[in-house]
Amino acid sequence: MKYLPIGIQTFRDIIEGGFYYVDKTHFIPKLTSKYYFLSRPRRFGKSLFLDTLKEAFSGNKELFKGFYLYDNWDWEKRYPIIKISFASGNIRTSDILLDLMTSQVNRISEKEQIKLKEKRPSQMFLELIQKLYEKYNQQVVVLIDEYDKPILDAIENIEVAKENREILKDFYSVLKGMDPYLKLAFLTGVSRFSKVSIFSGLNQLQDITLNEEFSTVCGYTQSELESVFEDRLKDFDKEKIKQWYNGYSWLGESVYNPFDILLLSQKKGLEPFGLKQGHLRFLLRCF
Repeated sequence: MKYLPIGIQTFRDIIEGGFYYVDKTHFIPKLTSKYYFLSRPRRFGKSLFLDTLKEAFSGNKELFKGFYLYDNWDWEKRYPIIKISFASGNIRTSDILLDLMTSQVNRISEKEQIKLKEKRPSQMFLELIQKLYEKYNQQVVVLIDEYDKPILDAIENIEVAKENREILKDFYSVLKGMDPYLKLAFLTGVSRFSKVSIFSGLNQLQDITLNEEFSTVCGYTQSELESVFEDRLKDFDKEKIKQWYNGYSWLGESVYNPFDILLLSQKKGLEPFGLKQGHLRFLLRCF
């Protein structure tokens, strides 16, 4: 019996630590365009999928042994990665947001031994993309997790939320003119803000939130649940589990919230894990 990856969103830690993993790697070769956006509720596996993308485009083949991608990927190609996350902390002011952006871009540049001349986060971001491309003579993969959190954290203070929105708008607009330098740009978040409000400079984003082909990219399908967690759930009534936890759907096959299933496996009892206010807020914002 493997370990339950509760709170773990790093692909390498899950694989090397002997945790359960539901193979979502077959979605990676389907990303044949350059710019993608995916919206899902919190604790649905967005961060883990982004980290899986990072390992795949970094060429870390050994991590994927036994999974779909192992025999269905060009492991000779390795791409420089820029991964930025707004998932942690409470970004309640514009100063906190600017500091966070600056520190994350600086962290990557220092790791790559690249000296940046620019001081404004958006221009630092642009310079980092260009210099990574020049250093490796290879296009760059940009992964942005919880793109909207700086706005949602300040949602009760409209002025700050607007300030954060404009800062993010400036930051993301950098990607607009980066076609020659980018292999992939993938952004995730909870809310589906209109392109006018935050992505006005990035109108080439392909929103796969309600794309049936990617409807199960996050969450567990019925077959995935029964095959991967068979040993953990063998003493449960599968029909009751389905009644309690299945039903999330994005125009495709319905799925389970991964966090609900992990808690169920740990606590050994049916509880309304998924009926949280966070999911209700997600629905209200999107629809």
